Amino acid sequence: VQLVESGGGLVQPGGSLRLSCAASGFTFSRYHMSWVRQAPGKEREGVSCISSSGDGTNYVDSVKGRFTISRENAKNTVYLQMNSLKVEDTAVYYCAATAGTYPGLSCLLLEDDEYEHWGQGTQVTVSS
Repeated sequence: VQLVESGGGLVQPGGSLRLSCAASGFTFSRYHMSWVRQAPGKEREGVSCISSSGDGTNYVDSVKGRFTISRENAKNTVYLQMNSLKVEDTAVYYCAATAGTYPGLSCLLLEDDEYEHWGQGTQVTVSS
């Protein structure tokens, strides 16, 4: 089982990045996917999640209108398009997978051990 994130990097405030997470070793289309971030000295924070079919999405308030989550089940990949990036978006971004009933907005509050699979993370740094 693998989740491999890519697309992170250094960007100026107001810029954009697109994160990708490629899955292998499990039936991707049966799992709800999340993007979770951890900034230095802070706890992990659920940023966005998407249901297994892609028809349900949720976002933390701080990224609404700026970030868009999507997935392509045929490619076993989930994406996070990040626009209008702010310094406070700087963090390591992880993708994570969970099965079962899509929890809706509560997907942002899942504990670490409620996810079945985790990626290794990709660094996003927003700085001028």
